[in-house]
Amino acid sequence: MNGAESLIRALVGGGVDTCFTNPGTSEIHMVAELDRIAEVRCVLGLFEGVVTGAADGYARMTEKPAWTLLHLGPGFGNGLANLHNASRAQVPIINVIGQHATYHLRHDTPLTSDIEGIARPYSKWLRTSRSAAEVGRDASEAVAAARTAPGQIATLIVPADVAWSEGGSVPALAVVPRTPMPAADAVKHAAAMLRSGVRTAMLLTGNALYGKGLAIAGRIAAATGAKLFAPYPVTRLERGADLPAVDRIAYVLEQAVEQLKEFRQLLLVGARVPMAYFASPGKDSAFTSLECQIHPLASPGEDYVGGLEALEAELSVGRAQLAGAKTIGETIGEKRGRPALPEGDITLPGLAAVVGALLPENAIVVDESMTSGRGMMAATKGAPPHDWLGNTGGSIGIAMPLAVGAAVARPSRKVLCLTADGSGMYTLQALWTMAREGLDVTTVVFANRDYAVLKREFSYLGVGQPGPRALGMFEIGRPDLDWVQLAKGMGVPGTRVSSLAGFAKALRDGFESAGPSLIEVPL
Repeated sequence: MNGAESLIRALVGGGVDTCFTNPGTSEIHMVAELDRIAEVRCVLGLFEGVVTGAADGYARMTEKPAWTLLHLGPGFGNGLANLHNASRAQVPIINVIGQHATYHLRHDTPLTSDIEGIARPYSKWLRTSRSAAEVGRDASEAVAAARTAPGQIATLIVPADVAWSEGGSVPALAVVPRTPMPAADAVKHAAAMLRSGVRTAMLLTGNALYGKGLAIAGRIAAATGAKLFAPYPVTRLERGADLPAVDRIAYVLEQAVEQLKEFRQLLLVGARVPMAYFASPGKDSAFTSLECQIHPLASPGEDYVGGLEALEAELSVGRAQLAGAKTIGETIGEKRGRPALPEGDITLPGLAAVVGALLPENAIVVDESMTSGRGMMAATKGAPPHDWLGNTGGSIGIAMPLAVGAAVARPSRKVLCLTADGSGMYTLQALWTMAREGLDVTTVVFANRDYAVLKREFSYLGVGQPGPRALGMFEIGRPDLDWVQLAKGMGVPGTRVSSLAGFAKALRDGFESAGPSLIEVPL
């Protein structure tokens, strides 16, 4: 058994069976083994940023790692922007990066680079395999590192001669560290805060925002009057009719301050203290008031669901104690209801209402429409239950790759991808992967021909309107992008709409199809 086979079999033994890849020469022996090992699904991306973003989307929906197979330092470097987002999402990913043969490095050929130096900022675990005898063990330990709570990026660099040499073996599975529980004192203090009668918010992240964690948080909120929030950079939020109501903190500083101004206590469940993305002259970066007491129930990397269970027990808020109260749906759940299907000219509220009226049950919404899609969450809160995935690290170009990964992870579910034309251009190659894999993704491109968020940021400077040279860096017309033709060139059928009725028809058609489609919405 050579090193490449032992690596792949170690990953498969650890439950890692999906590989997003853009390989090169130094990975060719791993490609040869993947050609023989049928347990692994390989998904090709035409740009490494698609590969890393897809691995992120897959991990968010499966709670297990995908692995990326990338080529040397330059190839890996091309994927760093979406690895930045993945590191902020705290999801498990295993990067396998080919390296020159160990004896070839001394020649300093054109693609030679410091791969460890490139990988270190976004790798909680990092190793270069030294021999075929060790690479299987290294891969097993990478799996354990990636699965370490709350989810981490592990990077394994494999020299070509380590891959092709004989002497590999399949190791025993490495042990995943047990997720630590929050301290008992932290739980008791949180319970005391909730009993105090002081207006309290709970800011949740990770698996506290879906499944069992969200259900427990909903029961606690129902019994105590606490308000549930998710960070703006949300990894995954389960939401919709009858589910516990969770508000996403706004991106805009003034809006977030308004959301949180009434609260004098804030409990953090895996989340960081909410702050503005950027500093602004003369403005505080904090969203909470100076009088707000902030307490971490569970710190990042601790057991969020276990902490909520312990808090519920401390409060004596079990199902029996709530038996005489209203059901969760009636107490704090979102009310069922969709917006009426609008007609007429395209407006942002109208577009949001169409999505709210038509969103399928159990859909996955991937949202990177910061400006044009700001009303989407409000319009869909009463729609049938669905998952919402956001941009966690602020590096744009995540939406379409994230949608690829989500669709690969959950092929029976409809995926709605909301992106803008500017951010979409970073990783539009994801459309080709959608077509090749036959993924059930409906992509909506809001074509405002602007980096509109930058225009808003410019207005905060207090120096008036941007001049022609500044506008030249904010506006992306001249020539206008043609997303219908771009999609067609990559095998995805597209349509351009000019009215809300046209948008509704195109959206219905997308949801009813079994493969990818694209809708361009000129704004």
